[in-house]
Amino acid sequence: MSAIFSKKFDTNLRVLAGAVVVILGLTGGVLGYLLHPNQLDTGYTPVQPVGFSHKLHAGNLGMDCRYCHTSVEQAAFAAVPPTETCMNCHAQVKEKSPKLQLVRESYATGAPIQWVKVHRLPDYAYFNHQAHVTAGVSCVSCHGRVDQMVEVKQVSPLSMAWCLDCHRNPDAHLRPVEFVTKLDWRPEGDPAELGRQLREAKNINPPVNCSGCHR
Repeated sequence: MSAIFSKKFDTNLRVLAGAVVVILGLTGGVLGYLLHPNQLDTGYTPVQPVGFSHKLHAGNLGMDCRYCHTSVEQAAFAAVPPTETCMNCHAQVKEKSPKLQLVRESYATGAPIQWVKVHRLPDYAYFNHQAHVTAGVSCVSCHGRVDQMVEVKQVSPLSMAWCLDCHRNPDAHLRPVEFVTKLDWRPEGDPAELGRQLREAKNINPPVNCSGCHR
């Protein structure tokens, strides 16, 4: 009795099945990388080399964001403070705390602390902190209530759709520039109405074309 399928068909079927498995595996790997919290997802909370509490410093002590992130008003990036900034206070405050041992070692040797970046954008996306901060977009709009976080986490998806939603309807995210880093600030009236007035007064027109963010 002759076989229903030839040996060649059986071989081709095995090759095809193997190729499908490989393709599915590669696709899963690529998707896993792109959708990993390091790249995109909200909730990403990396462990930092030093347990710096934003809740203590920005919240309880009321330190302005710009004391550490000095470049947000002049540059596209928000600078991570050098160890010298930490030691401005900690040369006298909790100067012997074991929790600050790495800070003291960094200050003594000049080796920078390897802070882990929380909010990561892909290389093909361009974001300018200066443009947003000087327009009146608060840190809260992207980073959330950092002054209430012991450990900073990503609270916004930072996706293209999320950015475009704000660019198309920025009013609710605009506030007077002097309150940009005052994270607990709330307007007396409707935020969107205040934002509309600020947008019209400053002629703010966020770009929605590709070149606005992809350069």
